[in-house]
Amino acid sequence: MTITFLDDGHAASPAGWGAATTACGIKYADRDDLALLVSERPCSAAAIFTTNKVKAAPVRYDMALMGRSVSSLRAVVINAGNANACTGPDGDAATVAMARAVEAALGLPVDTTFVMSTGTIGVPMPVAKILGGIAAASGGLAAANGPAAARAIMTTDTRPKRCAARVDLPSGHTITIGGMTKGAGMIHPNMATLLATVTSDAAVSPACLDAALRAAAELSFNSISIDGDTSTNDTLLVMANGAADAPPIEDLASPDGQAFLAGLTAVCQRLAQEVVRDGEGATRFVTITVRGAASQSDAKQAAMTIAKSPLVKTALYGADPNWGRVLCAMGYSGAEIDPDKVRLSFGGMPVLAGGLPLPFDEGAASDLLNVPEVTIDADLGLGEGLATVWTCDFGPEYITINAEYRT
Repeated sequence: MTITFLDDGHAASPAGWGAATTACGIKYADRDDLALLVSERPCSAAAIFTTNKVKAAPVRYDMALMGRSVSSLRAVVINAGNANACTGPDGDAATVAMARAVEAALGLPVDTTFVMSTGTIGVPMPVAKILGGIAAASGGLAAANGPAAARAIMTTDTRPKRCAARVDLPSGHTITIGGMTKGAGMIHPNMATLLATVTSDAAVSPACLDAALRAAAELSFNSISIDGDTSTNDTLLVMANGAADAPPIEDLASPDGQAFLAGLTAVCQRLAQEVVRDGEGATRFVTITVRGAASQSDAKQAAMTIAKSPLVKTALYGADPNWGRVLCAMGYSGAEIDPDKVRLSFGGMPVLAGGLPLPFDEGAASDLLNVPEVTIDADLGLGEGLATVWTCDFGPEYITINAEYRT
């Protein structure tokens, strides 16, 4: 089994996929703000949604849709600039109108279109503009438009996030998995504030696809944090259309199933890490590894608590090797911890052992943190639990972006 990332991969890289974009004028001037992703044949599908009890209209629609159409989805329509959240019955009607407009324009059956929206909460959807955009975009589907689709769904993102990987299956066949995501703030499990669409030309049963997505998400989109906030619209969707003509994958434990899972996880990790790298106001990409925990769940809990600590994140912005903030975060994380067994290092430099500081060069340690990519490693000395998560620092630009988001 070999996984090879494509040089210019995107969500329309797998066989049988096309994309299109257009400018509806929802919020942004002089840029596309609506994207379509369409499969030439019905897809198996699986999705994970925000755990926020306040759910946007498209999230509610899609959750119900997944109960009806996990073997027959054909299209995804995504708009940027308006979240269609807290918009009442009119918002629900707008979501349905978007889905039906796509289906009518492309000659698809009812209940084959997934809807995603992102942007400002509580603003009525400009339905006429969006329906006009759907009509315009529907005539321009092409695989080459995959990169444009990733740009069209951006909000506070500074760059598009997309990739694709080719997976050589043990059975001798080759499949492709592609994807795109948006997100730069309100990022934290479960899910992070983001929209992500992953596509494939593999043939995978819905049950197997659902299990694969949940396993991949745990090691990717549910292992990142920018600011600890979880939004109203967060959605991760995967669709597989079988256009590669490889044998159907119906058992995730099979050799082909394990290869597909590895490819899906790799693509999701690449996309999730791109979200963190583009964190609002971020200057550092931070990899946090906790090992030696009593369990894997304890390792994940301790790592994620470090990742979302404002005190840790501001220290990272200042390149301050303040190990006390990291140890403190692990101490209140809820994970089992014995301070006398903890070892901690920044950028490979040991700074703490046995619950006591080591004699280290503060200036050299600061230099190891004053770089674009930072590592924090902690060993709890209690067991075999291991987890790696990704976060970024907190800088003043984060405050500026979010203070002025609506005004």
